[in-house]
Amino acid sequence: MARRTPRNPAPLPSREEIRRLIRESPGRVGKREVARAFNLGPEHQVALRGLLKSLAQEGALEPAGARRFRPTGQLPESMVVRITGTDPDGDAIARPLNWKGDGPPPLILMAPEARGRPALAPGEQVIAKLKLIGGSKYEGHTLKRLTDAPGRIIGVFHPGTPNGRVVPTDRRAKAEWSIPRGEEGGAEAEEIVLAEPLPNAGYGLKPARVIERLGPIGDARSVSLICIHTHDIPREFPPSAVADAEAAGSTPLGARTDLRQTPLITIDGADARDFDDAVYAEADGAGFRLIVAIADVAHYVRPDSALDRAARSRGNSVYFPDRVVPMLPEALSNGWCSLRPGEERGCLFVEIRIDAGGNKISHRFGRGLMKSAARLTYEQVQEGAGAGADLNLPPGQIGTLYNAFRALLAARTARGTLDLDLPERKVVLGDDGKVASVEPRPRLDSHRLIEEFMVLANVCAAEELEARRQPCMYRVHAPPSEEKLHNLRDFLRQFSISLAPGNQIHPRDLDHILKIVAGTEHSPVVNEVMLRSQSQAAYAPENIGHFGLGLSRYAHFTSPIRRYADLLVHRALIRGLGLGLGGLGDDEALRFEDTAEHITATERRAQLAERDAIDRYLAAFMVEKVGTIFAARISGVTRFGLFVTVADSGASGIVPTSSLPDDFWMYDERTQTLSGRRTRSTFRLAQEVEVRLSEASPVTGGLVFHILQGVPPAARQGRRTHDR
Repeated sequence: MARRTPRNPAPLPSREEIRRLIRESPGRVGKREVARAFNLGPEHQVALRGLLKSLAQEGALEPAGARRFRPTGQLPESMVVRITGTDPDGDAIARPLNWKGDGPPPLILMAPEARGRPALAPGEQVIAKLKLIGGSKYEGHTLKRLTDAPGRIIGVFHPGTPNGRVVPTDRRAKAEWSIPRGEEGGAEAEEIVLAEPLPNAGYGLKPARVIERLGPIGDARSVSLICIHTHDIPREFPPSAVADAEAAGSTPLGARTDLRQTPLITIDGADARDFDDAVYAEADGAGFRLIVAIADVAHYVRPDSALDRAARSRGNSVYFPDRVVPMLPEALSNGWCSLRPGEERGCLFVEIRIDAGGNKISHRFGRGLMKSAARLTYEQVQEGAGAGADLNLPPGQIGTLYNAFRALLAARTARGTLDLDLPERKVVLGDDGKVASVEPRPRLDSHRLIEEFMVLANVCAAEELEARRQPCMYRVHAPPSEEKLHNLRDFLRQFSISLAPGNQIHPRDLDHILKIVAGTEHSPVVNEVMLRSQSQAAYAPENIGHFGLGLSRYAHFTSPIRRYADLLVHRALIRGLGLGLGGLGDDEALRFEDTAEHITATERRAQLAERDAIDRYLAAFMVEKVGTIFAARISGVTRFGLFVTVADSGASGIVPTSSLPDDFWMYDERTQTLSGRRTRSTFRLAQEVEVRLSEASPVTGGLVFHILQGVPPAARQGRRTHDR
């Protein structure tokens, strides 16, 4: 009888092959799936089990239950996530609630909610089913909303017997929380606290434990802390990042271009703490030679270092009236990366030549060593241009900057851009931490001067990276969608204004409309509706141009202290131009798509937090004005009421439909009106009205007004009237 020859067993897969299989598989992977994929028999069981266990112990894989594994850092199939913002299409973006991995948390793109269910709002928490769709990006589907059972609560503490309670600061949260005796964490009455839920199986208010005291409710400086926690903005840097920042030192000249004798100056707001851009201009024949120098952050923040991981996770700095949450530790953001006057600093610079019409002739990038000649404010530069103030600079330098600015402005006008006139308010805090005033933020030519210099430098950066075939983190802005243009046309017909037909709209077409209404009573609302018709700007490795600026290519280069996108552009320029260490790594370039989505999301998060803070500060400012009558304008019309904006402070609040004169109110979305069927009264967008402030809540930022149209004069007597 012939002897059977044993079959040759298949070799065990390599460790990398197993990692790749688990990484590319849609679900969890166990020993059975690995054996099937690599045609392994029973004789491999012991060795395969040991190999998988070894990979898990090394941290190359993570256990995923029932002898299953997933790649390190990969999220489970379902988990609690927190909504942090929206993408350009308005769909919710989320992050894992308790992320403990290295680097920034993965991005989760939430699928739209089912018809009839309200959209997910920032700050809301849900259990989501997750599906890996590439890189560190997931698609999420809501399994269960946890709005009433958050992972933490921000609210106002009220002591009581036997239990205290916490009233949430979130306007959407309806339920209060009980704080059992011994779980107060030292909190005092009317103090804003951070709390976490406790286990509970009973009825009544759910219990929670105070884990951090944020400050007294009467201190307006607590407002920013509420917003920081609500939007999950990181406050503390990892010790390793702080240590690296504090170990930094001066930048040697080496092979850098010596710019120390060039009188570069920084121009910023009076309250600015970091200075990351400096400018210089001189006449050059009929045109000008310009230099824009930017702090060399890439010299200190190297790819995949502790500093880099912290900066990427934050994405950008966040600015509040009383504080800044910086992207980089203070030793860098206010130290070695801040272009302080009279101190040597490393920089990346671009030298640009323009003609008399503001058109770029040429540009050249380099890495330099500079010494700022002066730290000037916008107001100083404005006065220096008009009155020839002594700013200790070479004669005529400010005048030359303005001449170059006027040339750039002429080129901008010829190009055609969208210049929205949207007044901003500045919240001023007193020494006691309370809101002292709310002032309009001035719009000076000196502001526009810096903007034009920075826009030109940003264009040069994008062009240089394209010419060098380097990855570029573009700043993109898509044209308005067909639907938004349709709605805008409908709105403009109310004012007998027509918009050019078709979907191929140029920014100058929209800007022409703004010029038509400039100076009229309709100007504020037309500017506001025009803004709402625009798509949101974003970061992307693929270029689609910047609609609002009328530019075919654009990238952020000028603020690497406060924006991670700019740091990536610096690194790409360093690599493409061979400017030394700190250039873009290959792994970074491969992650550009994921990074773009991440930093776009962190930018939206910052915008929401900053807007939230302003709302709360304005509410604090208005508390003492409850009962006062204000001149206002209707800034929004909905089925459930009107939104009004007070003329002088810019404070906005709601007029509930229930507070309007007794009638059946009908909402027309096309005309943005709310009309009474019986009284035939109509409230429309942009209408000027008189309102009385009835409620103001600094904790939630909510303001409630009652409209006085149709209210008998006798009912108004005894009320305070605001001095207009």
